Amino acid sequence: MKRRYNFFIVIGVIFLVLFLFSFRKVPAEFTYGVSFSKFHSDELKLDWKKVYLALLDDLKVRNFRLSAHWPNTEPVDGEFNFSELDFQIREAQKRGASVILAVGRRLPGWPECHIPDWAQKLDSEARNQKLLQYIEAVVNRYKGFDNIKYWQVENEPYFAAFSRSDCGSLDENFLKEEITLVRKLDPARPVLLSDSGEWGLWYKAYKNGDVFGTTMYLYVYFKQGDISQPIRYPLIPAFYRIKQNIIGTLFGKKPSLVIELPAEPWLLQPIVDTLINVQLERMGLDKFNEMINFSSKTGFDTFYLWGAEWWYYMKTKQNHPEFWERAAELFPNR
Repeated sequence: MKRRYNFFIVIGVIFLVLFLFSFRKVPAEFTYGVSFSKFHSDELKLDWKKVYLALLDDLKVRNFRLSAHWPNTEPVDGEFNFSELDFQIREAQKRGASVILAVGRRLPGWPECHIPDWAQKLDSEARNQKLLQYIEAVVNRYKGFDNIKYWQVENEPYFAAFSRSDCGSLDENFLKEEITLVRKLDPARPVLLSDSGEWGLWYKAYKNGDVFGTTMYLYVYFKQGDISQPIRYPLIPAFYRIKQNIIGTLFGKKPSLVIELPAEPWLLQPIVDTLINVQLERMGLDKFNEMINFSSKTGFDTFYLWGAEWWYYMKTKQNHPEFWERAAELFPNR
């Protein structure tokens, strides 16, 4: 009886602590940006420059996360292609738009880890050295642009369980080498590290970066045999408020944001090979609005939406402009 009594006392204390940590001031105003990549535009068979300029000039997006995907940036060993990123960063600068530039092996977009074919043939030590050289080339190329806001080093590096088959296990010592290199090359700019909002413990990304970014997914889809199973995580906004308060109490306050808020369908095959009715089922306007409303109650005030290329694809290729039009309401300069 006494053990049972003590058990309920402990459970009660835990719930009380979580309840107290769930209180966090919800901002009255929010800042929205988007993730953009030529890589994803190419997947959708779009003219990536038209998509990017439409985001800048039609939606008036003024906060971007861009990715220096290694295969695009260094397609041949020692030969760099900066033309696409030059265009993106310069056009953003012309319009006063800020840029978070992501560098590393693991960057946004399936299969998560992007490695040039020539580097695949190297052993891990040689490949890591080439990776550092590519990061150095990118940082040196763009650190002179005043609209670079943060350097993101890798993407969800501590979420090793996801895409382990493509990325392998995390080498934390090498990750710290990457972070140290970026800080040495550009000591004036903060380094952002990200983690999974649902599965990540946050503390390593939070304490090792200058800025923390979380993902925020509600709807995911997994395949079991021949059946694709949709899942809605049983989460409420307080889950994220609790995590923020706990991590801030343990490690101090620092800038934190939602680096990836999904606003396109989660699919198990390419979008262009998926029926429109399936896409709309996975990310209809109802789910789009749910993501916006849910995120606004989590205590964060800055959100980078994932899916801008898809909004353009739906508007221009599928006669579904509603996503583009809804997104336009989020950007006050329009």
